[in-house]
Amino acid sequence: MPELIRPDFRLHASYVDAMRELQAEGRGGPDDDSTLGRAIREYGPRWQDPQVFAEYVDGILADAEVAGHPEGYVPRSTFWCVDGNTYLGRVAIRHFLTPALLERNGHIGYYVRPTARRRGHATAILRAALPLARELGIESALITCDLDNTASRKVIEACGGVHEGARSGKLRFWVPTLARIDNQDQGQAGDAPR
Repeated sequence: MPELIRPDFRLHASYVDAMRELQAEGRGGPDDDSTLGRAIREYGPRWQDPQVFAEYVDGILADAEVAGHPEGYVPRSTFWCVDGNTYLGRVAIRHFLTPALLERNGHIGYYVRPTARRRGHATAILRAALPLARELGIESALITCDLDNTASRKVIEACGGVHEGARSGKLRFWVPTLARIDNQDQGQAGDAPR
């Protein structure tokens, strides 16, 4: 059953496979300024090395710390969606927003690896992330997606997203974190992270 967990070294092989899938669809290219894109460019060729992967996981976990971030970055809690030892995707929750993040990125970002798509995982991941955002003091989470990303728009709306409009090439939605959302149809991705 899928669940959200904190990043864990035991998923090394599955994570590397997922990154290959994402690279094959064009993620990590020079124009991909997402967190995922930057990680693929920086670590992609070296993720096979267990020590490099362990350092990468430690870095993700450290991102949740309040202090020590470069200017413009904010603390971010990351959770991986897994089914046993299979990495399905991830969600990252920014603890607060800078003016730039408020303009373009929002509080919550997520993705699902290509071979796990169209099975409800994205909706389950976002639903499970909303109470975690609430625990961080976020009452209404800003979530954005590309103008032409119909699948992501449907996920956000299914989780209660209220469309605000478009800005900087992104659709903008505010999603309340207070509502308890039934996860029965979405597996166990709503379980508390381990």
